[in-house]
Amino acid sequence: MKVFVARSGESSHPKAMNSSVGGDLPFHFLARNLATLLEVAQRELDNDRVAAKASLIAASSILKSEIERTAGAHDSGSGALASWQIARVGEFIEENLHNNVSVRDLSAVARRSPAYFARSFKKSFGDAPHAYLTKRRLERACHLMVTTSESLTCIALSAGFSDQSHFCRVFQRVFGRSPSSWRRHHTVRLST
Repeated sequence: MKVFVARSGESSHPKAMNSSVGGDLPFHFLARNLATLLEVAQRELDNDRVAAKASLIAASSILKSEIERTAGAHDSGSGALASWQIARVGEFIEENLHNNVSVRDLSAVARRSPAYFARSFKKSFGDAPHAYLTKRRLERACHLMVTTSESLTCIALSAGFSDQSHFCRVFQRVFGRSPSSWRRHHTVRLST
């Protein structure tokens, strides 16, 4: 699930994840990606904590997925998505955060029926598809607010919200403060 870093850090996104058969990625491929993610996190820890955190989350996700896969947690009885499906769906989400993404779109990527997919997605990602998309959009918006000087309107649209008003409502509900207030606070903290 390296997709988080590909959008917020300097790491290269492994296109090979899309072409893996049955989710059996070679160990050296996983190890190299984990090492890259950890290097990005270490390098960005002082300069860009959002990117560092995203790298650590992605590394943790890759490691957890591999542990579960080798332990047989993604077999047909668990109800979770296979690791190749997780990788494809994760990449699709990251590439399409700025678009309207439906469960039908995601289930087609995973080659599952929408009903089966929705249940499996929650077991695999920890959230329902809509909640996960919202969380990822907020993470992208936070990253953009800290790393760019773009207007909140541009950031809202880039992160996949329908408009600035929608972005502000969701942000206020989740963080308990306005995006502009959050941005001022985090910009000042990073510059000190």
